[in-house]
Parts: sequence; C-alpha cells; structure tokens
Amino acid sequence: MPKKFMKRYLPSPEKVQAMQSLSFLGDILHEPNLWHINRHSVARAFLVGVWFCFIPMPFQMLAAAFFAIWFNANLPLSVVLVWISNPVTMPPIFYFNYKVGAWALSRPVLSFEFQLSWSWITERLMDIGIPLYLGSLIVATVSACLAYLVIQFLWRRKIRTDWQVRRINRRKRRRETDQTS
Repeated sequence: MPKKFMKRYLPSPEKVQAMQSLSFLGDILHEPNLWHINRHSVARAFLVGVWFCFIPMPFQMLAAAFFAIWFNANLPLSVVLVWISNPVTMPPIFYFNYKVGAWALSRPVLSFEFQLSWSWITERLMDIGIPLYLGSLIVATVSACLAYLVIQFLWRRKIRTDWQVRRINRRKRRRETDQTS
C-alpha cells in the first residue's frame, strides 16, 4: 500500500496530540497503535471509516474516532474516510440506502417530494426513516466488510510482489558476483 503517501498527507501524532481541543482525551491519543500504518490498522480504519460514512447521523467523524480507538485502527485514516459521504455525495448515497431498505422491507419506493415543514417531517419520518436506516445498515456493513477484505488482499499482494522483486534482484546480484569472480 502507499505507506509514504499516507504518511505525507495524514497528520502526525504529535500534531494531533498538541491540539488543545483534544486535550480532554488525555493519554488515549498517545497509544502508538492508533498511528501505525500497517495492514491491520489500515484495514480496520477502512472498516470503521467506510461503515460510518454510510450511516446518516450527525457527528460521524466523532463516532468514527471513538470506534477507531476502540478497534485499535488508524485514527486519522478512520476519520478521513468518513468524508466519502460529503455534502456532494450524501444525496445519492442516502437515496441508494433508502432504496435498498425499501427493497429489504418489500415497500414501494416513494417519489421524491420534500417540503421544509415540521408536519411533513413528522408524517414522513416513519415512511422514509425506517427504510433509510435499514438500508444504511445493510449498505454500510457490506461496504465496510468489502473494504476491509480488499485492503487486506491488496496489502498482501503488494508484500508478495515486493518479496518476489527482492528475490529476483538477489539472484541477479548473485549471478553478477559469480560472473565477476
């Protein structure tokens, strides 16, 4: 995996630990496993970050940070991955989640009509909310598990490729030294 790329763009542990707004966390941020970039911590970060990006809730990044600490995942990457669902991508993601939930509940998909009024929200909350959250749980779980497995696979493949390249290079060097002596 692009370890150098991630190290370049993710904040350093010292930078995050120096933030005054996070001082209430105390020694939790000093746990070195939250900052490691290895196959397991990155795969867990994808599991956490991708799962929370599909859940329609306020403070997704805070929830992702809490679960990254709990699962010992890479903390900055978990929080960054939540931004897959941003103001541009949220409508199509959540509409797809709603359609999956409506399909799972065998309900018809309601036509999109929005009115900014309290009465519309209270009337439609059950009609839209239940399929939306069920679909979000389904899509989030499938996507997060798939992301976890893909990261594990790609990381292992990269390691195998690097080992093969090293082995080939060692053979070439051995041949060169045998020919010169």
